[in-house]
Amino acid sequence: MKRTLLVLSVVGAVAAPAAERNAYFGDLHVHTRFSFDAFSFATRGSPDDAYRFAKGGTLLHPAGFEVRLDEPLDFYAVTDHAEYLGAMTALLDPQHPRHQEATELGLLDPTTPAGRGGYLPAARPFVEALGDAYDRKGAWAEIVAAAERHNRPGEFTAFIGYEYTSSREGGNMHRNVIFAASDVPDDIFGRLESANPEDLWRWMDDVRAQGSDVLAIPHNPNGSDGWMFEGVQYDGSAIDADYADLRMRNEPLVELTQVKGTSETHPFLSPNDEWADFEIFPYRIAQWVKSRPRGSYVRDAWLTGLMLEERAGVNPYRFGVVAASDTHNAGSRFDEETYVGKVGVHDAIPQRRGSVPVGEFDGIPAYRHVYRADYGASGIAGVWAEANTREAIFAAFRRKETFATSGTRIRLRMFAGYDLPEDLHERGDMAAGVAGVPQGGALAARDGAPSLAVRALADPRAAPLQRLQVVKGWIENGQKHERVFDVACSDGLAVNPETHRCPDNGATVDVATCAISADVGAAQLGATWTDPTWDGAAHVFYYARVLENPTCRWSTWDAIRAGVAPRLGLPETLQERAWTSPVWVRGE
Repeated sequence: MKRTLLVLSVVGAVAAPAAERNAYFGDLHVHTRFSFDAFSFATRGSPDDAYRFAKGGTLLHPAGFEVRLDEPLDFYAVTDHAEYLGAMTALLDPQHPRHQEATELGLLDPTTPAGRGGYLPAARPFVEALGDAYDRKGAWAEIVAAAERHNRPGEFTAFIGYEYTSSREGGNMHRNVIFAASDVPDDIFGRLESANPEDLWRWMDDVRAQGSDVLAIPHNPNGSDGWMFEGVQYDGSAIDADYADLRMRNEPLVELTQVKGTSETHPFLSPNDEWADFEIFPYRIAQWVKSRPRGSYVRDAWLTGLMLEERAGVNPYRFGVVAASDTHNAGSRFDEETYVGKVGVHDAIPQRRGSVPVGEFDGIPAYRHVYRADYGASGIAGVWAEANTREAIFAAFRRKETFATSGTRIRLRMFAGYDLPEDLHERGDMAAGVAGVPQGGALAARDGAPSLAVRALADPRAAPLQRLQVVKGWIENGQKHERVFDVACSDGLAVNPETHRCPDNGATVDVATCAISADVGAAQLGATWTDPTWDGAAHVFYYARVLENPTCRWSTWDAIRAGVAPRLGLPETLQERAWTSPVWVRGE
């Protein structure tokens, strides 16, 4: 089944108490030729090209073919690396003092091994030795100007942003920095200024004090080797209120899924969650070393936050969720059937991404040994906002009224309160006249159990929905606990009250053709659910997750087109899904 991108209508959209809020979809993690690594992957697309693509235009892929979205996105941010920003594009200028040297080394020609070699030993030292021989401020000004040219309030939102690319002992500590409006500083803060994210947050505080709101979004915590969500500060000291306030002020969101893996949870951390093993990329970024799960996944971080809140009264991990692509091609389709990788010419064809054999050895298919076989086609950020403008969407980021999808345009909405009407999830305006909070908010704990009104609308161009779930996390006797509840089933099936699971709806996939079951699944699922296990725990979180029927993974589509069997060891199918930000129930 072809899975394409569609801007959904707002029929049945959930409204917030103050004004109607609609679902908008976008990508906040995009690299162009201004990033040193993207340039070395043969990417020559500019920030202007990236924004045009997001609005529905055609983009020339680094491998020479055209890519286009079936429907445009609502918002977009070019987030090129602060480190050596624009250095390689500056070298293209024949008047640059080192242009000739770079040309002779082959660094500027995308058809040569050196010019398409990524972080080759010859390329990286050359760029690092440039010193002041490139204009970072000038490149940043070009990126800002491109966003300003393409921003169309009410039609398309172009955010100004960049990536802060720190690491720690091989663990990923990257963040995307997104500005609220046009009044941005004339220079940026990157890893070369400091590898400590706390210094980035203090710089952001200074920027905010000058009148420009800004936030950072950690990405790929799955590859952080446990550093992203430690239980201590960067220097090893105890987390205190100042640290928690500093982090939450600057990082209200986290990137839950993208090409380099899904960071919701891990089977090691969630052995009783049957759906925990979803697009797990197990390695540190750009390495073959495994990343430690503890401290690297979002659900576990939310639980760590509850534990800190119980012990010390502070919580630095009360963040909402988004998703992104992390494309280094200036644009991505997010689609399993038409997936073309993320790193330019290096994974533009199936053989290079390890899904199709490059030959045979004694009659056995031989594949390239590349970790790109574990990449996914994620993901898309969703927000509930009053309008498609920088002001409205950034405000949604701030209040965490967000959701993440693995690549399809499911609309997922959650509202929490006490004594909610049983049919609240069926109402066109779920929040009108009802006391409570949307996803991303917090409720004060009461004696009675909280209720959640949850609704999911399927992407009409993707597979139908199979099940709607609520995930609960809490601390009991100083230990982390979690539980998954199915709250709505497709096809008229009922949740088993003992197991809290839906029966299998019988949806199947023919992996020879990728045809899926007809007339199975739902276009919409919803429930108003009250926690049957509520025991008055002081600190709890809930979030919603919805799963589609199974469909083919991108690697299976590659194999079908090549006329070969799917590669053993790779999942043949997957279940696309979406997640809301949590609601926190907090004690005194």
